Amino acid sequence: MGNIDLGFYLSILRRRLPYLLAFSAVGSLAGVTATHFIPPVYSASAKILAEAPQIPVELARTTVPLGPVEQLQILQQQITTRDDIIALAKKFDIYTDDVLTQHSEDVVKEMRTRIKFEQMQFDTPGRDQGATVFNVSFAADKPYIAADVSNELATMILARNQRERTDRAGSTLDFFNQSVTRLGSDLNRLEAEILKFKTENKDTLPESLDFRRAQQGSLQERMISLQREESELHSKRGSLIATYTSAGQVVGTAPLTPEQQILMDLNRALAEQLAIFSETSPNIVALRSRIAALQSRLITGSSKENPDKASSATEKSAPFGLDLQLSDIDKRLTAIDAEKGSVSHSIDDLNRSITGTPASETVLNSLERNRQNIQMQYNAAIARRAEALTGEQIEMRSDGGRFSLLESATAPVSAISPRRLRTIGLGTAAGIGLGLALIVLLELLNKTIRRPVELAQLLQSQPLATIPNIRAFEPSRSPKLRHRLAGRIAAGVMPIILVPANTVLASLHSIFTGSTPGTG
Repeated sequence: MGNIDLGFYLSILRRRLPYLLAFSAVGSLAGVTATHFIPPVYSASAKILAEAPQIPVELARTTVPLGPVEQLQILQQQITTRDDIIALAKKFDIYTDDVLTQHSEDVVKEMRTRIKFEQMQFDTPGRDQGATVFNVSFAADKPYIAADVSNELATMILARNQRERTDRAGSTLDFFNQSVTRLGSDLNRLEAEILKFKTENKDTLPESLDFRRAQQGSLQERMISLQREESELHSKRGSLIATYTSAGQVVGTAPLTPEQQILMDLNRALAEQLAIFSETSPNIVALRSRIAALQSRLITGSSKENPDKASSATEKSAPFGLDLQLSDIDKRLTAIDAEKGSVSHSIDDLNRSITGTPASETVLNSLERNRQNIQMQYNAAIARRAEALTGEQIEMRSDGGRFSLLESATAPVSAISPRRLRTIGLGTAAGIGLGLALIVLLELLNKTIRRPVELAQLLQSQPLATIPNIRAFEPSRSPKLRHRLAGRIAAGVMPIILVPANTVLASLHSIFTGSTPGTG
């Protein structure tokens, strides 16, 4: 700061002050003129309130889960489409038909810049989130157009919001109706398939497996019982034949000999053993050998002792005793064979059904699992359809979250553009800047030596002393010089200031009164 000659620069500023004043005056007048000739722009706004649902969400849930901000964003994109913008401009005669036809794209872009959507948040005590209010504004060159277009935009938002919510609720209900119909058809088809499968595979169904196993066990026991009875009958038949052959009489008509009693005991033991062992068992083979040997010995001994008596006795008793008993035994054996065949066939059928039960169970489980899954989906779709129906009723009655007009737009009194004080201030600042730039330029072009520093720079050495240019004091002429200088300044500045005086006064009057210049 010590090397800066403030006095020298202040002297330059005092000497060049008329230029600075002249340029600042010109800048101010340019700002005033600009505010007078720039067309005014008016803006009107309508307020829209996003209302909370009338019915609590805990009691009935709406089918429109979007928040108010998301809904406004969607509506903003819808009402600012090209067709809607052109229709809006035609309705309010914002542009001429030629401009709309030839410069439609430019019109759409300009209209979109004029439309503004703003969100206003108000905190409500006791609530997590306050009421939401939206401002919809439009800027135009006439106040009534700005108000009319803003109200039209608000009306479009309210109508489309209600229609959007109702359509969304109806679409949701239609979707769940289609889902219920489709799932019901799938459920009926699967139930028909299950019924058809059960009908075709009724013998291998898993639910009757325990009964078939119990039936199989009882039939196997019955088969064993029949086999035991058949063996006993065969033994009895053989015993009767052997006894009659050896003794010549039927058992029970006379006392038996010890050998006959042993033969009967062996036959009885053979019948018991056959119920336990097979024909190839060593016990069965040994018993049959003993029975055969005993029978041959009885027959041989009886024929040697009294052949005539034995033959006559046989001829007499056979038709009445032995044949009758053998006939009963044969009938029973025939019945047992038929019953064994039936029981065996039934056991084979049960074995096949039991063997095929796992495969049928697998297929049936798959069908039942699919039916259960579709049944669960069907029940869920029924419940959601009921919720969708309730949500549609809520939206049709406007009991859900909705938009309502809080305040209509009115024609503005003052314009938002141009900002007169700001424009005049900017013009004055620009004039001051140009004046300072001119002063600097003139000083840079002036090569006159006015300071000792400049002389030392020119000589490239420090002089011993410097004597300034001292003018003689002329008291008689100094007032004339001052008056002459003042006259020159006035002659240079005052015409610039006084020429548009009426315009300046009118502009200042409009600034402070808020009226438009030229409107009276």
